[in-house]
Amino acid sequence: MQIIFNNTTAQMNSPATLRYLSTSSSFRKPNFFAKQLVFNDKLPSSCKFPPNHKSFKLITANTFFRTKIPVRSNRIRTSSNDSQSVQQQGSFVEFITSERVKVVAMLALSLALCNADRVVMSVAIVPLSLSHGWRQSFAGVVQSSFLWGYLISPIAGGTLVDYYGGKLVMAWGVALWSMATLLTPWAAEVSLWALLAMRMLLGIAEGVALPCMNNMIARWFPPTERSRAVGLAMAGFQLGSAIGLTFSPILMSQGGLFGPFVIFGLSGFLWVLVWVSATSSTPEHSRQISIHELRYIQNKGQIHNIVEGKSKSSKGIPPFRRLLSKLPTWSIIVANAMHSWGFFVILSWMPIYFKTIYHVDLRQAAWFSAVPWSMMALTGYFAGFLSDMMIQRGISVTLTRKVMQSVGFFGPGFSLIGLTTAPSPSIASAWLTLAVGLKAFSHCGFLVNLQEIAPQYSGVLHGISNTAGTLAAIIGTVGAGFFVELVGSFKGFLVLTSVLYFSAAVFWNVFSTGERVKFDDSTLD
Repeated sequence: MQIIFNNTTAQMNSPATLRYLSTSSSFRKPNFFAKQLVFNDKLPSSCKFPPNHKSFKLITANTFFRTKIPVRSNRIRTSSNDSQSVQQQGSFVEFITSERVKVVAMLALSLALCNADRVVMSVAIVPLSLSHGWRQSFAGVVQSSFLWGYLISPIAGGTLVDYYGGKLVMAWGVALWSMATLLTPWAAEVSLWALLAMRMLLGIAEGVALPCMNNMIARWFPPTERSRAVGLAMAGFQLGSAIGLTFSPILMSQGGLFGPFVIFGLSGFLWVLVWVSATSSTPEHSRQISIHELRYIQNKGQIHNIVEGKSKSSKGIPPFRRLLSKLPTWSIIVANAMHSWGFFVILSWMPIYFKTIYHVDLRQAAWFSAVPWSMMALTGYFAGFLSDMMIQRGISVTLTRKVMQSVGFFGPGFSLIGLTTAPSPSIASAWLTLAVGLKAFSHCGFLVNLQEIAPQYSGVLHGISNTAGTLAAIIGTVGAGFFVELVGSFKGFLVLTSVLYFSAAVFWNVFSTGERVKFDDSTLD
């Protein structure tokens, strides 16, 4: 069904669409004129129209309402109000108050919980190691058990996201990882194997988080806003690190060793209730979105074309061989692997690094390690804003992604070298803050690039690259422990990480692209 007004067509694809359009204030404005009603499809039996041609009534399974529309078939009035309203959707005030930002805010909260649940073990591992007599190499194995599970789920999770959408898969993911977090204290009391199993379950469930985030942002945000949206979502991810590292020692001192596991686990279940009741998988199915915002998303982002392309091309086994035959795919894989290596090495070992090198207590070590993640949240949004502005001003998407990723890799590489020369914990924290802050520019490089080179396979491609990233993270997390035991120095491992950052940056700049890549017959060059 279509309603054509002011030379603009509003698509009616579902009862939910009919509900929010009919309740929209746009239909009650005096300057609204219905040019014609066009019925292209057979209406559902739940929709009925009375004989009065000047009004129509919609009766759905859940809603009954009546909306009057003045019909002037022989008078067509075009107005610039609609085009102006669409342009206004790009303003900053509208952006931060829009329905799509509510969606990305919920994504940011979920990613904050995701990372907080991860990093609790980075703090708890110190007293656990002391109480059980674990060596540093074995402590690395315990911390990496999360990554064993995380290695399993990204490809399967990304495929599920492409089939069922981000809302449903994210809800199940958060529920499962919250349960794993909540049960961790019980598992630790039972046996080491039970503890490792709970950490693996946490990793399996969290493997769907980033593919879900990418899927929801691709559906809700036009290309000119996606970098900012990713920046906002990933800001929550980084704040989760800061929250987990800062509050875990406090909660442990007040509620015992496993206090933070219980608090963060229960918070996840609360988030699921809000997510299921207050968000929609696509703008077209939202009951809260305004018609102006919906038209803005559709006009700027061509969302329908992307969704239709997915339904035709991704309902089957993804073309893994063709995906892996393209160098732009490998540039994303290498970038994700290096990003994950650096991320998990810093996340897992920095509290121990500060405690070992600078001899600070656990609470101070957690604080020095948490400050950089707060900075990463701020620089991540700044990078997203800068990236969108570059594209809006005519700079090519390819060049923009290369600049963002170069800052995101060269910056941390040089900063980690500076960290190895720091004479005090304060200066070391400053270098670490710079490294992690610049690392946030990567989110506007490879992470957004997934949606650009393969929008119809963004979920599974994210899963493939995340699997490579998880392998790199396992090697880095476990390898750091063995490296320190063999060589006797954390600093040498940080220098090695810097060299890998530089190499990955060169590979990205040579082989990446911001253009859509041909992976199947339905994809355009």
